[in-house]
Amino acid sequence: MGSCFSAESRSPIPGSPSSPALGIRKRKNSKKKLGSRNSSFDYRREEPLHRIPGRLFLNGSSEVASLFTQQGKKGTNQDAMLVWENFASRTDTVFCGVFDGHGPYGHMVAKRVRDSLPLKLSSHWEVSITNEDVLREISLNTAGSINSEDTAFISADEESRASVDLEDTEKIPEIFPTLKESFLKAFKVMDRELRIHANIDCFCSGTTAVTLIKQGPNLVIGNVGDSRAVLGTRDKDNSLFAIQLTVDLKPNLPAEAERIRKCRGRVFALQDEPEVARVWLPNNDSPGLAMARAFGDFCLKDFGLISVPDISYRRLTDKDEFIVLATDGIWDVLSNKEVVDIVASAPARSSAARSLVEFAVRAWRYKYPTSKVDDCAVVCLFLDPSANGISTSSSFKSKELQNSVEQVNLLSTENNDDDPAEPNCLDRSGTVRTSGKEILKEDNEEDSSKHEDLNMDWSALEGVSRVNTLLTLPRFTPGKEDKKAAAARK
Repeated sequence: MGSCFSAESRSPIPGSPSSPALGIRKRKNSKKKLGSRNSSFDYRREEPLHRIPGRLFLNGSSEVASLFTQQGKKGTNQDAMLVWENFASRTDTVFCGVFDGHGPYGHMVAKRVRDSLPLKLSSHWEVSITNEDVLREISLNTAGSINSEDTAFISADEESRASVDLEDTEKIPEIFPTLKESFLKAFKVMDRELRIHANIDCFCSGTTAVTLIKQGPNLVIGNVGDSRAVLGTRDKDNSLFAIQLTVDLKPNLPAEAERIRKCRGRVFALQDEPEVARVWLPNNDSPGLAMARAFGDFCLKDFGLISVPDISYRRLTDKDEFIVLATDGIWDVLSNKEVVDIVASAPARSSAARSLVEFAVRAWRYKYPTSKVDDCAVVCLFLDPSANGISTSSSFKSKELQNSVEQVNLLSTENNDDDPAEPNCLDRSGTVRTSGKEILKEDNEEDSSKHEDLNMDWSALEGVSRVNTLLTLPRFTPGKEDKKAAAARK
């Protein structure tokens, strides 16, 4: 797809959405055979994209952001991340996103969405701006200026919930309705492209996506799945605290569960993890997806799973310091406040994302010593690039965190949880699970033995991780250890 730039925007940088080298090739035949020729073509087509200045997708940092991802203990790292400065050829605009893949080909889906979604978003954004300029000119020549209430109206899918963090809705900036429409269109086109993709099987694989566009003080977020965005800001006493900017779109939300059930999908939890609601096929105990919205996963798209983003707006202030985007490998073991404190206590901004991932990995070993560590991906976007120093107000908290890390290291050396051959080793934070023996049904559901198995091949789901939130895992208690040590000395 091409893009139409307005007169106000500058000429696109090489490899921008309007560049012919990066145009999306239309496939008339979705059943095209796989082959090395197609793979090499995709590589040549994406190579200019990876060389765009200001576009970061590997571990590293820039003046405004810090990125880091680390593979867990479950296999291929299925997380992806992106920071794109000067997004859509605008010097004051930044795009950020993290993507958590799941399923046999989740790593491929996550990378595809990482590379393609920003291009689609930029393209739709430019087209929307051009159309608005034309409509505004017509309106000025006929009936005067456009009403602000009209500009706030968006004809969007009814499943999209848009929230605005403003005291007065009349102050909604023009960028919000424009970007909201662009987010909705880009996510819809992205999911359609995955359905017919020739090289990626998305039937039982998918990805989350929490993305944002920051232009000046305006922040617009589009979220699908259970990755999360959190803001680190200051209160009137200059104390740092966390504000969660997104909602974890899981099946336990009443609105999400109602939509899924209306589409004949089933929502229930397993007996060994009663707090984790999952999405299941009508007549088969698969695949057990632990989220209500995702790209891909077309085995469930006819049964309530959607890829429509939850869109929100926030106007940033001088009190706001940074935004953290992270996959659920971080949020499963760390609270919003802990994440904000760790980032603020990092020795340097360039190492903030890495510090957060390292804390999360140690927290996994501390809290869930018999579980496999999940993949982690973090993007830290700093809102005041001129302030290169890290705040020292959280130094005391940092010492407490460091002490806990030392305790975790002692525990991890005693527990051989990293050994894949350990019989009690469980996958802690997967998103899909295969058919299980113990199933906790809804009140109106029949016993699993009465269900007729569909004539479908679910072998692709073998080995895919599932959640096992064990509440009775052994905990490391420093007090008890001190007593044992004192008794030993006596």
